[in-house]
Amino acid sequence: MLSSRLAETVRQLPGTVILAKSARAATPILGDEVAAPTFAIPPTEVSTTVDKWFAENTFHSREFRDVQRLVELKRRQGLTISLGLPTLNESATIGRILATLKGELMDEVPLLDEVVVIDSASTDSTVEIAREAGAKVVQHSEILADLGSFQGKGEALWKSLHVLTGDIVVWCDTDISNIHSQFVYGVVGPILNDSRISYVKGFYRRPLKFGRELETAGGGRVTELVARPLINLFYPELSGLLQPLSGEYAGRREVLERLPFFTGYGVETGHLIDLLENFGLNSIAQTDLGVRIHRNQELFDLSKMAFAIMQVALKRLGDRHRMHLLEEINRSMKLIHYNNDRFSLEVMEIADWERPPMAAIPEYLFSRKRQSMPD
Repeated sequence: MLSSRLAETVRQLPGTVILAKSARAATPILGDEVAAPTFAIPPTEVSTTVDKWFAENTFHSREFRDVQRLVELKRRQGLTISLGLPTLNESATIGRILATLKGELMDEVPLLDEVVVIDSASTDSTVEIAREAGAKVVQHSEILADLGSFQGKGEALWKSLHVLTGDIVVWCDTDISNIHSQFVYGVVGPILNDSRISYVKGFYRRPLKFGRELETAGGGRVTELVARPLINLFYPELSGLLQPLSGEYAGRREVLERLPFFTGYGVETGHLIDLLENFGLNSIAQTDLGVRIHRNQELFDLSKMAFAIMQVALKRLGDRHRMHLLEEINRSMKLIHYNNDRFSLEVMEIADWERPPMAAIPEYLFSRKRQSMPD
């Protein structure tokens, strides 16, 4: 990773700068040569494109720590920024998250114009804590209720577009125990700084907890074992994204409202593929947010997450080639349980439903039109 000063210098150079990699040993050919597969874009060209994107569209949060400068950029461009916080039983962390993000970026410095908690029927004290902290709280099942409601984070994010009012929308996970305001200004900064960028993902080091011990590496298991291999296989233009499943990201409303949203674990994967195919790779950027510590999930839950993400990737692959791949795929998963020295199987239907772009929803369009009318 380049220092912030060197990174800025590189971006201002008139030519293209690509970071060189160490040389690779040639791969020996054993037996008969096999004809190379045909790609829509030659592999060498994809690699060059990704290297160029990585050099030009990867940032560090410290480049944007001058929050007053971001506020001035926001003011000059006439923009507003909303933060949406999806919650489901996050009483242990939501209070500190609101104290940090709302306190530092809205109450002390007006980078954020709105903070809304989008709850998914928490059964603990999440809602009470959030309201005591001064946040607006809405239940995602009550937003656009006539359209029904699915369970899942993606559903909460899709519906949040209807209640959030900002020109830029930021989402941040709420199970983070080492929250810092850079988790927000780090993903907002590139959008305010560069009109070409419409969507920014956060990335970070993800320690893994074993009891009370914290291993410096090992987090992001679904990312490394499922998401990134799938991306490298089928969507190599996105292979420069370090944390494609990260829950901290920001986007311009004019782009977000034109994206379909998958209702569950596949929402981030769907976003990236649709952004690539409809807005181009250079509309996406990523920011190093340092270290992120959160509640690690059990393998049982990660297995369900991986299954849903694979479905979304295959759905989009089928769409690209006009094939109905998912019709041939089993959407039920046999989950393995081990109790009292015995193994058992549980069959569970796991499917991410696809919500249409919010710009196709009449109630949303009416609401946006009403908001734009002078008082």
